[in-house]
Amino acid sequence: MARYKNRYPHTGHGLGAALKWMREFSKQKWDPVEFPLAQNDPAWLKANRGQDSLTWVGHSTFLLQLGGLNLLTDPHFSGRASPFSFAGPARMSPPGLGFDDLPAIDLVLVSHNHYDHLDEQSVRRIARDHARAQFVVPLGLANWFRARGIERVTELDWWRSAELGAARVSAVPVQHFSGRGLHDRDATLWCGFVVELAGRRIFFAGDTGYSRDFADIAERFPPMDLSLLPIGAYDPRWFMSSVHVDPAEAVRIHQDLRSRLSVAMHWGTFRLTAEPLDEPPKLLAQALSAAGIAQERFTVFRHGETRLLDLDAGITLPR
Repeated sequence: MARYKNRYPHTGHGLGAALKWMREFSKQKWDPVEFPLAQNDPAWLKANRGQDSLTWVGHSTFLLQLGGLNLLTDPHFSGRASPFSFAGPARMSPPGLGFDDLPAIDLVLVSHNHYDHLDEQSVRRIARDHARAQFVVPLGLANWFRARGIERVTELDWWRSAELGAARVSAVPVQHFSGRGLHDRDATLWCGFVVELAGRRIFFAGDTGYSRDFADIAERFPPMDLSLLPIGAYDPRWFMSSVHVDPAEAVRIHQDLRSRLSVAMHWGTFRLTAEPLDEPPKLLAQALSAAGIAQERFTVFRHGETRLLDLDAGITLPR
């Protein structure tokens, strides 16, 4: 079986380190935290084809409405990020939108096959209910979709692009790994995406550690108008740093990509690592202050929140 590799060397961890981390994680205690859902307007989202907007469903799932298209990232609406319905990381905050609240979906980006990013129940229902939805996936993953009867799928290698209606979608390298079982580690690729649509450039990071890949992306693309960047699942750093950025590193990505506007994701939805669920936004605020970047340039949504996008000004506006 072919195995994919990251482009830049980094510290990896074997089974022993993973078992050590699992033992530490199992002993961890957290204070309870709640994230009330923001009020949104599904009827407006379904009717909207004229205003650019962004809605955070939770974790790495966004509904982006841009240039008249409806785009979903790493759609996950299930109760667990797990192959099992009875075990595995449980959803700590309900989806900010339900399946029935979605407008007609045109594009779906799936960054890699980990269970918190590729949820089988979610993609099956989207494929069933949204007849024109086109899935875009990294190399090696299309067969997984086709085995489940999902034929509208485009597979991309790093630095490859596809014209999909009015959008040009490019897969770009990020530092991570893939696998859904014991024997398929790195058997399919992982990626971020650059979407060029309506004269805008949108970056979706998927899941990533910090690497020189972001400088390489910046060399190939002009500044990003909007970047969707992870800020959570980073603790302990000795184990997570190679695959998950922390908030300070997310700010570095924002800078590397010369992003006009960034929005935080990959926090507050599933308990995947040791940090408190509400810590990432606090550390992000500190990192932005240290870097001299205005808070509105790298903003945090509430679960379910919809904001209008003013990408000329690089800000979001309340809906």
